[in-house]
Amino acid sequence: MVNGFMKFIGIIPARYASTRFPGKPLAEICGKTVIRRVYEQACKALDTVVVATDDDRIYDDVESFGGKVVMTRPDHKCGTDRCLEAYQAITTPTWRTQNDTDTVVINIQGDEPFIQPEQIEALMACFEREGTEIATLVRPFTDRDTKADLENPNTPKVQWDKTTGIAQMFSRKVIACADGSHYRHIGIYAYRADVLSRITTLPQSPLEIAERLEQLRWLENGYCIRVGVTDTPTIGIDTPEDLERAIEWYKRS
Repeated sequence: MVNGFMKFIGIIPARYASTRFPGKPLAEICGKTVIRRVYEQACKALDTVVVATDDDRIYDDVESFGGKVVMTRPDHKCGTDRCLEAYQAITTPTWRTQNDTDTVVINIQGDEPFIQPEQIEALMACFEREGTEIATLVRPFTDRDTKADLENPNTPKVQWDKTTGIAQMFSRKVIACADGSHYRHIGIYAYRADVLSRITTLPQSPLEIAERLEQLRWLENGYCIRVGVTDTPTIGIDTPEDLERAIEWYKRS
């Protein structure tokens, strides 16, 4: 544990429905489902990891390999809402009253089968700094990235203050830090539990709707989002083609 005064709980939202790749949590990479690989990687960094799903097939798969899983409602609009329901399902009201301010819920994407323990630990380390309410990861663009990579609207970018470590803006458009450097956003979040319960009640904001990025709602409502930096590339599974690339990458590694 990075900070002995904080409790960390990893929650992996996993839906079966997906416009581009239905059932992707149950797709296999060399003998293991995507959701199992995410779960096992998360367990390398966290003592408590739970899958939050709305589908019996995913529930049964997680149970089959001995993972912890809870069933959640099917109508959540985002993974953050599903994380809150799962957190409430595995804790009691009395426990939450006593522990919410020193418990951090880490929202781990269910389609990131090769998430690395050090990336989760980088998020945990953000809470060593006083005042951290929410944390997320960024990765710098490098010379290997093309102009098309930088301009890709499917890759959200982050502008952040390198002195304070606090995010200033997220956008699908190209934005830069004060020194001209560019960072991509890695969609893994950590929230102090009492903050998680509050941000899920916020109405959608105009900027969030325009950019289709829920973290802008939190910024617009004055929440502090601390940034952790990783140099490790991630391999998200959004399409069947992504799955094939992930399989090839795994075979080479």
